[in-house]
Amino acid sequence: MPAGPFRLGAIPGATPGKWIDIWQERMPRTALELVPLEVAAQEAALRSGQVDAALVRPPVDPDLWHLIRLYEETVVVAFSADSHLAAGDELTPQDLVGEVLVVPADDVLDPHVAGTVAPSFAAPPTTADAIEIVASGVGIVIVPMSLARLHHRKDVEYRPLSGAAPSPVGFAWPREDASPLVDTFIGIVRGRTAQSSRD
Repeated sequence: MPAGPFRLGAIPGATPGKWIDIWQERMPRTALELVPLEVAAQEAALRSGQVDAALVRPPVDPDLWHLIRLYEETVVVAFSADSHLAAGDELTPQDLVGEVLVVPADDVLDPHVAGTVAPSFAAPPTTADAIEIVASGVGIVIVPMSLARLHHRKDVEYRPLSGAAPSPVGFAWPREDASPLVDTFIGIVRGRTAQSSRD
């Protein structure tokens, strides 16, 4: 087994903690380095060898990367806490008609909701910036739930958007030259015990 470290990329909102804990129990002599990645750079990080494998938001190029789909996230609408949108437990696209839809430059969903309005200002660079804008009472942001939680503020609320396709998170690694350490992590992700074989 290579000495390591095993470099695991993770996009914002991903939660690899339970798998890292298992790794540390099973592989105490092999360090795992968690490398934060922006979604726009996830494939470049794999291609360059900056990471050995990564938690990603599909799609990724199936010719280059193996992909295990891990889970799907609910898509939510974030808005100012004093907005009328906070009245219900869930929002429909019809509820958003006339709302200013703020789409940050690091958006991961490419949301389109009929009847929403494009902002009169440039796209904010990050989701955190977009959340700050809606906190001031301007517009809405549509994001996977983990990003709404990651950027949680007391002056921002969010609700699930009914009918929105869930946002998947997957584990990707190179089709070529995958490290044996990747195989070990795949076993952890798939729930194999320390004693079980790869079969």
